[in-house]
Amino acid sequence: MAKELRDVVVVDAVRTAFGKSGEKGIFWKTRADDLVVPLLKALMARNPGVTPSMIEDSIWGITNQMKEQGGTLGRVATMLADLGQEIPGCSIDRMCAGGLTAIGFGLTYIAAGMADCLIAGGVEHMGHLPMGFMRDPHPRSLEVMGGPTSLNMGQTAENIHERFPEFTKEMADRYAVDCQRKADEAIKAGKMKDMIIPIDVELEDGTKMVADMDQPPRAGATMEGMASLKTPFKENGNVTAGNASGLNDGAAATLLMSEEKAKAMGLKPKMRWVATAVAAVDPTIMGTAPVPATVKVLEKAGLTIEDMDIIEMNEAFAVQALYFLDRFKMKWDDPRVNKWGGAIAYGHPLASSGPRLVAFLAGLFKENPGAKYGLATMCVGRGQGYSVIFENLLR
Repeated sequence: MAKELRDVVVVDAVRTAFGKSGEKGIFWKTRADDLVVPLLKALMARNPGVTPSMIEDSIWGITNQMKEQGGTLGRVATMLADLGQEIPGCSIDRMCAGGLTAIGFGLTYIAAGMADCLIAGGVEHMGHLPMGFMRDPHPRSLEVMGGPTSLNMGQTAENIHERFPEFTKEMADRYAVDCQRKADEAIKAGKMKDMIIPIDVELEDGTKMVADMDQPPRAGATMEGMASLKTPFKENGNVTAGNASGLNDGAAATLLMSEEKAKAMGLKPKMRWVATAVAAVDPTIMGTAPVPATVKVLEKAGLTIEDMDIIEMNEAFAVQALYFLDRFKMKWDDPRVNKWGGAIAYGHPLASSGPRLVAFLAGLFKENPGAKYGLATMCVGRGQGYSVIFENLLR
């Protein structure tokens, strides 16, 4: 028996500060699951009408599901957050888009009538569990994915530079400098305060502090500084630590509901889900995949890129962002794109980056009541792209 899809809304979106991976990182002595727990508690505290009995699932994107990120973290985390034993949970993997896929699954889950309210997010502690940790690729994986560069994300970015030489290192550096500038301005203006949930942490030297500010941003980045950086993925290449996202730790989460449920509870949701799409490309140029994913999601929504008032694009690499902008005939500094800066500044803790994009969209919708539609899009390791369109309900 056919059913009509229900309207689904994002009620709230929160995240931790993002930290640098490694011993100098703010979360070096903090477990990944202990990044999730404060977010779950915050979502409940910030939405007092919501009770644990209403949460019908806890869906978490996690790339490296082992050690502290294993054991079906999505299920255990709600119990660690003292929400009881009655909330189901799961963990899923779509590498960089794991968290955005968790949200996508949650949106469609509710739209299909399988739930009224759930939590979806992503977490990654790349300091404790580095990219590729304990992986055992199939002997034919390099053959089917196009060669060894498909397994190294930095080399896939170099491949884009090589195949599309119109995107130069200077252009990538310029884009990165502008990203850092926008992030610095947004942080100083307090744009992150409503979404970042403070966490008490202990640093490597035993110092205790409250982690409530992103660690990776580099205020004052210059073209001269960018030009001096090494190109670790290719001799005399184009990709550097300056025009790429870093290795990071962090978590982000959303509270999703049917619009009908939110209205019945008297809540004021931030945005309504419009459409979702995923696409795949040659894994050796994985950063190009947001283009077909966005083409597909725009077709599903019956909209155009010109209809997108706000665009949040995960900048795994500057060249990937430049490719996207070029293919949609947008200027490199289009004011709709990453208004508060992107992953080149804030970092890219893999599965948590998608929910971070959603949190940014929610904040930007509130700040720009004239905006109607927003796009969140990101590239994914192994050659995928994921795009979601939301409608602003804070207009």
